Amino acid sequence: MSIARVPRWLIFIVVALAARAVTFGNPILHVDEEFYFTAARAMVDGALPFVDIWDRKPIGLFLLYAPAAALGFPAGIWAYQALALGCLVATAIVAAQLAERAGWGRGALPAGLAIILWPNLIDGQGGQAPIFYNLLVIAAVALIAPRADGQMPGRIFLRGLAAMALVGLALQIKYSVVFEGAFIGLWLMWGRWRSGVGAARVALAGLVWASTALLATALAWGCYAGLGQGRAWLYANFLSILDRNPDPALAQLANLGIIVLLLSPLVASAGLAWRRCARMPAVWPLRSFLFAWCGAAILGLLLFGTYFDHYALPLVPPLAIAAAGFWSDHRRFAWVVLAVALVGGQALLLLKRAQRGTPQEIAAVSRVIGSGPGCLHVYSGSVILYPMTGRCRVTPWIYPSHLGRVRERGAIGVDQMSEIDRVLRQRPEWVVMTGPYIGERADIHARVVASVARDYRRVTVLPVGGKRYALWRRLTPPARSARSSE
Repeated sequence: MSIARVPRWLIFIVVALAARAVTFGNPILHVDEEFYFTAARAMVDGALPFVDIWDRKPIGLFLLYAPAAALGFPAGIWAYQALALGCLVATAIVAAQLAERAGWGRGALPAGLAIILWPNLIDGQGGQAPIFYNLLVIAAVALIAPRADGQMPGRIFLRGLAAMALVGLALQIKYSVVFEGAFIGLWLMWGRWRSGVGAARVALAGLVWASTALLATALAWGCYAGLGQGRAWLYANFLSILDRNPDPALAQLANLGIIVLLLSPLVASAGLAWRRCARMPAVWPLRSFLFAWCGAAILGLLLFGTYFDHYALPLVPPLAIAAAGFWSDHRRFAWVVLAVALVGGQALLLLKRAQRGTPQEIAAVSRVIGSGPGCLHVYSGSVILYPMTGRCRVTPWIYPSHLGRVRERGAIGVDQMSEIDRVLRQRPEWVVMTGPYIGERADIHARVVASVARDYRRVTVLPVGGKRYALWRRLTPPARSARSSE
């Protein structure tokens, strides 16, 4: 059977399975999703996010992970990774449909494949937040995108409500969606104005659409306020990011340079599509809308001001769709680009596996710690050890960077040193430490080292990727004699 007769969705599934095969079941793909799973597991066990377990991500992300986390370890790891793969394939399917609607049918398949392959290049190989919310955003885009005849779709007000409701759900996965959401809302308002609707009615529609987008966030705030934790929710979700210290400018520029390099084939292809694109009246409104979406996504990344490579994941769908405009006429070039992305992605996955560790290595650490009544504190290392061992926590701030990194000083709601001292006074059964890391507060590291050297016994040191995990167990106080107790 010819490849042209194979359903596109089936091709996407097969390629996604092949591209991510090396990641399946690995609980330490990335520190972020380790924490999302751990926090979701704690929530399933009764912890209240932002109060009992602290982070800045909206609660929707933890709710998304909760069904997988409820399965426990290791089944839950496979479950969230399967969900991520499904969302990625669905995003590729919608992207290919949008490329076809724009008249770029010959580039539709390459565009969808780019959406599947590119995340491996920018740390999106697992369940990073954009892997999930990109589907919601592209669904919103598809709802309100101009029709092939150049007109806005019918019942645009209702479509706008549905689109902004999807944006609202995406906002509760990660707040950086606000930039793409603003673009969708402004596009809707501009379309209403161009159709001859008066300014007052346009403003009223915009207010309704914006309120719809904010509804999920307002509901989350209201629930926390009802629990008496409204201020805790507000600080964690919005105010704490304003207190965080910026990373060094040179480091940020270097990170941005890496993003530009890794996305350059998509950006260049989209740019060539823009320059060479025929302004055909029937499809130009949709094409211009898609190019504008690219611009909004790029602007959102630049304005956000933090340039970890996975922050570029929201740029992949719009850039891949726009690139289809060039790839339609240059299919051989498209296949070469995709082949390079496939091979480069696999090479990076294997490199990161060597650097971050294997499932077997982290399992060896977990076996030494074991389960039991005593608590665990991972000062530095993988937080997935909490659900792997089932041991209790001694602080809401279990993400190691929150208590140990310079940029988090004064930005987590408590003094870092005071909280570390409180943790050490509780004398958890086990403390896990790796070596010093870039950006760590040297004084806090020294405080923890001094404490474990005095009150703990180092049981062993085990390798996990490029790090060595020192496992410290609390010294048992000597039993008092019968005479001394009289």
